[in-house]
Amino acid sequence: MIDMAQPLLEVKDLVKYFPVYSRGILMKKVVGQVHAVDHINFAINECETVGLVGESGCGKTTTGKLILYLERPTSGEVLFQGRDAIKTFSKGSGEEKMRLRRAMQMVFQNPYSSLDPRMTVFDIISEPFKIHKHVSSNEWKERVYKLLELVGLEPYHAERYPHEFSGGQRQRICIARALAVNPTFIIADEPVSSLDVSIRAQILNLIMDLQNKLGMSYLYISHDLSSVRQISQRVMVMYLGEIVESATTEKLFDRPVHPYTRALMSAVPIPDPKRKMNIILLPGEVPSPVNPPSGCRFHPRCQYATSKCSQEKPVLAQVDVDHYVSCHYYHKFI
Repeated sequence: MIDMAQPLLEVKDLVKYFPVYSRGILMKKVVGQVHAVDHINFAINECETVGLVGESGCGKTTTGKLILYLERPTSGEVLFQGRDAIKTFSKGSGEEKMRLRRAMQMVFQNPYSSLDPRMTVFDIISEPFKIHKHVSSNEWKERVYKLLELVGLEPYHAERYPHEFSGGQRQRICIARALAVNPTFIIADEPVSSLDVSIRAQILNLIMDLQNKLGMSYLYISHDLSSVRQISQRVMVMYLGEIVESATTEKLFDRPVHPYTRALMSAVPIPDPKRKMNIILLPGEVPSPVNPPSGCRFHPRCQYATSKCSQEKPVLAQVDVDHYVSCHYYHKFI
């Protein structure tokens, strides 16, 4: 999809199926599979933010965990700086794994559960120093204070516990912890979904400022299209484990092509009470990932679907420069 010699991150034909077991107590059998992520491909360049959007349960978070090997992929490749990350995480030496962990970090969705309530902020941020041993102990205090300053907190906050902070401040602490190992790539999984609107803007601005200062790349996972538009250079739309559309942010928001993307965009609030919103209501529910529909997975809810859609699986085809879509009838919307 991406015409570059070597992107920072490449995901090739990535698959994750979770087994479904029978309810037997002694002899459990695999009776099905949850198609969480199904043959997805994308790339992220240096100093770039790519948004990944879709409904809850479509496989966004699982994709992030697969990249960092927090979940073992069923098949596929993850290349980081041209090297096989899955092979390194599974079979590499301890030093190779630690080096890759330092380069790739994750900011989790809920700042209330991703911080140990028994540890002070200083202990939380300095814990990576203990594990990776890339900072000498006599420099810990200075480094923690610099990281706190970088995310907009004060040095005295280091002696406090997580329960003494607001949600936005906790997320800043999570970001500081991720930055403690000097990563070049961060997966931000719904980093502002649990925060107030005013605090969301502060955290998004912080993420963008850090990218400008440190030159990092992000995979920004969210279902909040407004924040995705603000922070991302490119956006991928995911539906039932598959990427159905990918484009630059401007193209995707100005001219969405896939019927599912068009429905998502129609639901974005317009800050003008005089303008009428033409919301596209999708019939039915998202199909079960245990038994996904044949052909195009979106066809049971698509008003434009034909028999071809239920029989033939569409490929992710290029419709414009940096614009790809998986739909048999995308030409209707161009």
